[in-house]
Amino acid sequence: MQNEERQADAAVAGPGGDGGPAAVRPRDPGGPEGAGAVRPEEPGTVRPGGRTARVRAAVLEAAGDALAEHGFDGLDLAEIARRAGVGKTTVYRRWSSPTGLIADLLADMAEQSLPRSDTGSLEGDLLANARLVVRTLSDPRQGPLFKAVIAAATCDPRTAEALHHFYATRVAEWAPCVLAARERGEVPAGTDAGEVIRAVSAPLYYRLLTTGDPLDEAAARRAARSVALAARSGLFAPADGGAS
Repeated sequence: MQNEERQADAAVAGPGGDGGPAAVRPRDPGGPEGAGAVRPEEPGTVRPGGRTARVRAAVLEAAGDALAEHGFDGLDLAEIARRAGVGKTTVYRRWSSPTGLIADLLADMAEQSLPRSDTGSLEGDLLANARLVVRTLSDPRQGPLFKAVIAAATCDPRTAEALHHFYATRVAEWAPCVLAARERGEVPAGTDAGEVIRAVSAPLYYRLLTTGDPLDEAAARRAARSVALAARSGLFAPADGGAS
């Protein structure tokens, strides 16, 4: 059995062995917020190189596909191993449970997230943010995947923790565009950068999870413009105008 597992892992690694090029997942904007970091001692959370990295990439790709197709309830580690072309014991040893796999999937998505834009204006930056959210949530694979992860987070604390960290880090990545707007005098002193970024994505996630209204360019522009107007009016700043 162990020999079969090694052969399966080697098939994912390819002929290059540890020195060959690692498999690369498609870059994912992952919404506007956060990285899904998890505790490094948990299974599957170490950032390895070589063959191990290729096995991880194959398993996480398979997990994302399964989540998008069947949701959290359909996530089975044995089926993930089959899809990824690796041995079952490899998957159980490194991730131990579906929630461990989701946590690592969020971490991987955050690692590959696109960096924030710098357009020179607050509304331009917020529009770039909103467009990334729309592109992600309207994607045939990524949209259902996020729905499945969010659903899992409502009933599993470990998944919820990973999801919260994912979005918190993404907010922190985009917050500098609001800080730059403060320096340019576009928004009042003390404007809460995190609240501004969260406000942009909120109506877009609302469309994804509740109304089913289109996630399109018009929705992105409306979200960015309304939040920029609110920020310029001082809605996200303390009443006394104090700096934060």
